[in-house]
Amino acid sequence: MGRDAVTGWVERYERAWRNQDVAGLDRLFTEHARYLRSPYDPEPLEGLDAIAGFWADPTPFEMTATVIAADGPNAVVRVLVQYTGDKPQEYRDLWVLKFAPDGRAELFEEWAYWPEKTYTVSDED
Repeated sequence: MGRDAVTGWVERYERAWRNQDVAGLDRLFTEHARYLRSPYDPEPLEGLDAIAGFWADPTPFEMTATVIAADGPNAVVRVLVQYTGDKPQEYRDLWVLKFAPDGRAELFEEWAYWPEKTYTVSDED
């Protein structure tokens, strides 16, 4: 997939998330897609039902995304998500994506950081 196709997928993802369109996840993800909430997720979400159970979140948000790389079925997207509800929170993410030939994601790997999260392991136990 090229950058334009990946950008289109991200726009559809944001629209579905904003509208809480869990029923439409099959237009974004393959039936057996794997969704890693972090690169070391010990229990990745597997399949549409698992993704749907995690994915829905009615908290209002703003999102900006930039496709960093698109090479064949693989892509990397930089995303800024700012939750604007009762407890504002900001996340800077990298999404590592692998797409099936039909343009749906078969792998979604998230690398999320937020202001309080350190970039290294603490010396404290």
